[in-house]
Amino acid sequence: MALLSITNLKVKVESKEILHGLNLKIGAGEVHAIMGPNGSGKSTLASTLMGHPRYTVTDGSVKLGTKDLLGMRPEERAAAGLFLAFQYPKEIPGVNLVSFLRAAYNSVMGARKKSFKPVPLYTFKKQVQEMMERLKLPLSFLNRNVNEGFSGGEKKKVEILQMALLEPKLAVLDETDSGLDIDALKTICEAIAEVRKPEQSIVMITHYERMLKYLKPDFIHIMIDGRVVMSGGKELAKKLEKEGYDYVRRQIPSSLKML
Repeated sequence: MALLSITNLKVKVESKEILHGLNLKIGAGEVHAIMGPNGSGKSTLASTLMGHPRYTVTDGSVKLGTKDLLGMRPEERAAAGLFLAFQYPKEIPGVNLVSFLRAAYNSVMGARKKSFKPVPLYTFKKQVQEMMERLKLPLSFLNRNVNEGFSGGEKKKVEILQMALLEPKLAVLDETDSGLDIDALKTICEAIAEVRKPEQSIVMITHYERMLKYLKPDFIHIMIDGRVVMSGGKELAKKLEKEGYDYVRRQIPSSLKML
């Protein structure tokens, strides 16, 4: 059974349909990359999976294991094992990082495990500090407001820190490479590899092949015009690097092309 099953998913924003019958399956422990040109619907898919109210599902189904993901509130999706790392992590003035992380951890784990008891601050700080050392994040960040004054790479590392603490079954990384130089991207990918557990699945949403060099996906999917139009492995990444998305467009059956 697939960990995530998306069938004929159609999504609109206001009156405009963005996803036009998307299909995708992801197994436990697999790494998938979703690529495509601007406006193909990649970030819409990520936001829809997490339950953003701006996106309206008009048809189709999404299952997380046996659970109907679309019937859950966002906090229920997180408790069920779904995690989204944002393309542009927000700053939260007045809320320090350790308080934010502890609130998220107690909320998600409390909903996930009936026997769970809120973790005392001292115990939690020790747990987080150990993880921050693995990610090479300064411990002083714990007392700073969430993402305020952080560099792009530091903000993305904080997202990975959250992923490590919340232990999701499926982590969706929405353009984690956005705004990062080559060195910062390599550092972030190493951080993901450091904290990822073998049974965790990852969906990397990206424009560029460079991220695939560090986090090697099991499958690559190409989105164009709100659908997955092509899937493959390493050979597809090499083809894209040489020929770009024109190669994909030439292969799309005429029945799938948008008018």
